[in-house]
Amino acid sequence: MPALLTLTIPTDWQDINGHVNVQYYLRIYDLTGEPFLRLFGMDVRQYGADQVGCFDLEHHLWYLAELHVGDIVTAHFRFLSSGDKRFHGVMFIVNQTRDRLAAALEFVTTGADLRTRRTAKLTNTLAQTIAGFVEQHSRLAWTAPTCGAISP
Repeated sequence: MPALLTLTIPTDWQDINGHVNVQYYLRIYDLTGEPFLRLFGMDVRQYGADQVGCFDLEHHLWYLAELHVGDIVTAHFRFLSSGDKRFHGVMFIVNQTRDRLAAALEFVTTGADLRTRRTAKLTNTLAQTIAGFVEQHSRLAWTAPTCGAISP
């Protein structure tokens, strides 16, 4: 699973406990959004032109090891399942500085019609591309963590 984002944790992300505040784990997920879409050949211009996009429906976040200012982290995605409308996966935040898995964020995302602001089927191209990733990632030799409460 390639790194879709590499980031050095900035000073203003530290909270009063001396580690990265909870809101910035989701910020890493958000910052990885555009590189994630590029996996499928999509970009912001295409969203505007086609009025087709994606909405996140659910998240579950595990904090596994602290992140600190100056740590270098990478974000990686693993796809678990997909259908004609939704896909399910996990983003992993790896602390490269400390050689540790820092967090995992499980998610369910749906296709969206941006004109009506409603969920919609994924485009055929997007659904096929994601299905290919699901197939590829299902052959990995390790089981991805899931919370058991989220399903597409």
